[in-house]
Amino acid sequence: MTALTRQLYPPFPFFRQAADFLTTHGALLVCALFLLAGVLILDDYGVSWDEGTNRGNAILNLDYVLGNDDTLLTHYWARYYGVAFEVPLLLVERALGLTDTRDIHLTRHLLTHLFFILGGFFCYRLAYRLFDNRLVAIFALLLYLLHPRLYAHSFFNSKDIAFFSMFSIALYLVERAFRRGTVGAFVLCGIGVGILTDIRVMGIMLFPAVLAMRGIDLGLAAGWAERRRIMLTGGGFILAAVVALYAAWPYLWGDPGGRFVESFLSFSDYGNEVEQLFRGRWIDEEVPPDYVPVWVALTTPPATLLLGLVGAAVLAGPGMAHPGRVFGNTRRRFGFLLLACFVLPVVAVIVLESNIYGGWRHLYFIYAPGCLLAAGGLGWLLRSLRPGRWRMGVVGLAGAGALLTVIAMAQLHPYQLLYFNFLVDRETPEYLADRYNLDYWGLSPYEGLQYLLTAYPEGPILVDWRQGGDRELLPAADRERIVIKSPEEAEFYIGFERERTFDDGEL
Repeated sequence: MTALTRQLYPPFPFFRQAADFLTTHGALLVCALFLLAGVLILDDYGVSWDEGTNRGNAILNLDYVLGNDDTLLTHYWARYYGVAFEVPLLLVERALGLTDTRDIHLTRHLLTHLFFILGGFFCYRLAYRLFDNRLVAIFALLLYLLHPRLYAHSFFNSKDIAFFSMFSIALYLVERAFRRGTVGAFVLCGIGVGILTDIRVMGIMLFPAVLAMRGIDLGLAAGWAERRRIMLTGGGFILAAVVALYAAWPYLWGDPGGRFVESFLSFSDYGNEVEQLFRGRWIDEEVPPDYVPVWVALTTPPATLLLGLVGAAVLAGPGMAHPGRVFGNTRRRFGFLLLACFVLPVVAVIVLESNIYGGWRHLYFIYAPGCLLAAGGLGWLLRSLRPGRWRMGVVGLAGAGALLTVIAMAQLHPYQLLYFNFLVDRETPEYLADRYNLDYWGLSPYEGLQYLLTAYPEGPILVDWRQGGDRELLPAADRERIVIKSPEEAEFYIGFERERTFDDGEL
């Protein structure tokens, strides 16, 4: 029985035993429950406007690898996007012999959600390594899984969620490599960073971070043998990262250096003509400096925000007072890496005036270190407070915060991507609709199609609909009844908020 559970529940042996069991096996139980829930509600989420592009990129890349087609070399969307996650999805689809669009989309949604849960498990493992407390680690897992917007995206967004989940895995591999200090651990870490960068090129940020920390270790090393070991591990990391990156990104094969720079620059100066509603006004290319901070603050559960601030303060305070203590290969140094991974991408977006859109979905990956900072804040409170009621109170408040988030997610289902916290007026729909993008991804038409099929059980249904992806998720018989027509011929119109950004039906 852990010391923590004895301190939390001193007079109640039963609760001590139950708490000890949950803290020992709770992570697997939580992941299993979330996977079961995901399977049960899999069919509730529609098809986003981005899914066809993602799958199409994988097809172009695979055709290029097999020598069937070289369209990849001239296709903008495909060549600048890595496919380390998309191609495996396509390979599973083909291995299972899936041809019906409904089966294809449901399989993609399930695998993306499964990868999301896997990322959460590695977040738990990393939290346990950092804080040596299973209860705090399970709390980090719950924070990871219970972000309403990211949870909804975990079914239909195979790009941002794949990067977010792989970022959590890569952080674990980085910590593991520095803790073990072996060549094998750094090779595995390099593979993780290479795959991360392939999914989204901004994953390259971990590459100089690892090398900088290894350089510090080299400077602090005592003796040639230790320096030689550090150089070998650093070399193994570099080689593994480069090989993994280029092996999984076919577009780079013809000109590895030049095409990687080309891809990186394309994202650092990405042209964006998408209009988006932010704080009551429509903006296009130049987003205001407070764009990301406001979106993060308004759409993240309060418990994560508050405990994250505590964790960041606890970490930064002593580090700023005694900066020399963060240079060594310690947990505190890795904590500063987490803080940097959370803060610096936001600062970079503001300073570089990056053209981002769709809320903060391009920066969803910062939520992984955010969960760990919040878990660190909870751990500090538990260590600082006296055993007994105070600690029980903190755990109770943290649990209440998680429960309130679950309730909000259940009430919003399947539109958890519309979650806003208490900082905005959620009770007045007009307030949100007049100030922020809501169904930016175009998922609500799926429910509209189901309504039409129920209301008109026979014959074709003529619909004017520009996006059209949700029809592919319907059973074949229902899918055939939905006929896309021009506005003049259609009997019904289905639209969603993002259509303000369309010209003649095209992005």
